[in-house]
Amino acid sequence: MSKDVQQYKCPNCAAELRFNPRKQGVVCEYCESFFTPEECKAANEQRQEKEKQEAPRREEFAEGNNLYVCPSCGAELVTDKNTVASECYYCHNPVVLKGRLEGEYRPARVIPFKISREDAEGIFRDWCKKRWFLPKSFMSDSQLLHMAGVYVPFWVADCSVHGVMRAVCKKNRSWTSGDYRYTEIKEYDVFRDAGIRFHGIPADGSSKIEDELMEAIEPFDYDGAKDFEMAYLSGFLSDKYDVNKAQVFPRIRNRAVNGSDALLRGSMAGYDSVRVTQSDMQVLRTDWLYMLLPVWFMTYQYKGRQYGFAINGQTGKQAGTPPLNTGKLLGVCALIVAAFALIGLLGGWLIA
Repeated sequence: MSKDVQQYKCPNCAAELRFNPRKQGVVCEYCESFFTPEECKAANEQRQEKEKQEAPRREEFAEGNNLYVCPSCGAELVTDKNTVASECYYCHNPVVLKGRLEGEYRPARVIPFKISREDAEGIFRDWCKKRWFLPKSFMSDSQLLHMAGVYVPFWVADCSVHGVMRAVCKKNRSWTSGDYRYTEIKEYDVFRDAGIRFHGIPADGSSKIEDELMEAIEPFDYDGAKDFEMAYLSGFLSDKYDVNKAQVFPRIRNRAVNGSDALLRGSMAGYDSVRVTQSDMQVLRTDWLYMLLPVWFMTYQYKGRQYGFAINGQTGKQAGTPPLNTGKLLGVCALIVAAFALIGLLGGWLIA
C-alpha cells in the first residue's frame, strides 16, 4: 500500500522545501528561505487551491496556441492559432511549427500594445539620427522588416520584506563666540525595524534577451494590465519562458533587498552623517504573476556580434547597444586631423 508523498513549495521561489532537523523548520535549498511547518502548510494549501481554479483556463490556452521552434538557435515562439510565424526574431532564420504549448505556460495578465508598428519605426529612426557612426544597413528598410512586436514573458513579484537596520548618526552644530569657534557633535544610536511591501518587481523570463536591455525600457504601467486572453496575441509573437521563478528569484530578491535598504537609509536623512552598522533585510513572502509585456524587438548581426534594440510597446521608451561602423569613425577622425593640420599650416603662413 503506497501513500502519495506531499511536496511543499517555497513561498518565495517555488522550489522544493526540505525539513531541517536542527532548525526545526523547512528550508529552501535554492534561495535559503526558512519557514515554520505551519507557514509552509498554509502556503501549500493556497497554492493547490489556486492551481485548481486555473485548470480550466490552462486547458483552453493549450488548445488555442501555436508553438514554433527555431532550428538554428532553439528559440520557441508562441502565437494564437490564427497567426503564422515565419522567422525567428532572434536570428532571423525560418521557424517550423512544433505543436501546442502546455497550459502551465498560460499567463495570468497581459499589457496590450499601445505603440503601433509605424510609431515604433519612427522611434527607431529618431534614435538612429542621434548616432553618427551606425552602419547604413542597420537603418535600412530591409532591417526594419525584422522588427517584431513581441510579448516578452515576465515574472512580476510582490515581496514582503522584514528590515532591521542600526546606525550611528551624528548631528553637528557650530557657532562663534568672541575669538573662539565652537563645534558640538551629538551622536545617536538609531534603530529601524520595519515591514515593507513591494509591488510589481519585474524580471524577464527569457534567457535569450539581455536582462539589462529589458530593465532599460522599464517601467511598465501595471494599471494597463488585462486578464489574459488569446485575442491579445493576434498579429503578434510571444516568447515562451525558459527561466522559471526559482531562477529569477535572486534578481527579484536583490531588488527588494536593495530597495528596502535604501528606504531605511532614507529615513535617516535628517542627520549630518550616518554610519550603518547593521542592515538585515529578509524576504518573507513573494507572490507571483506570470505576465506578458509588450516590446518591439529587433536584433542585428554585425561583424560576428549580435546587437539588440527594444522599445517599450506601452510607453515608447527605447534602449539598445548601437553597432559602431569603424570605417565611418576613422574617416571622421582623419578629417578632423586634416582640418587641424591645415589650420596649423595656415597659421604658420600668416605668422610668416
